[in-house]
Amino acid sequence: MLPASLRELDAIRDQCRAMVNGRAALSAGASALPAPGVDIAADVAILLQLIPAINQRFGVAPEQIAGYDAARKQMLYQLIRRAGSALLGLEVTRTLLAAVARRAAGRWAGKQALKLVPVLGWAANAAIGFAAMRYVGNSHIDDCYAVCRRMLEQGGKE
Repeated sequence: MLPASLRELDAIRDQCRAMVNGRAALSAGASALPAPGVDIAADVAILLQLIPAINQRFGVAPEQIAGYDAARKQMLYQLIRRAGSALLGLEVTRTLLAAVARRAAGRWAGKQALKLVPVLGWAANAAIGFAAMRYVGNSHIDDCYAVCRRMLEQGGKE
């Protein structure tokens, strides 16, 4: 269900940011492992759970949108389209995440090269993994927040 007030929307954003920080820590742990490719597989697995969880909290998961009345659905889809997010309101699949991952491929290529440098490279890799996961998660939260805030504003609620 969509947030009913700005206060509720802010609380959801804060809860989701805490969730992102926890998942980013998991990503950092996987990134610190010296085995090539483990971090990428872990990041995809984390995102496959994280993005739908954020969508669900904001009320913009596909199954939630399907239950809204026609006018609300139309307004929501227009706002999502304007936001330009590929992860908002859609079923999140490995294929969709692969497209998002391709945009961050340069970062991941650099992470793989750092695995060849013992200890310092692994620590740097963990920091990059944390920052990258946090960036993707918080960007998605910002997109969800903006869409839901516009829905509140257009719906006449506080």
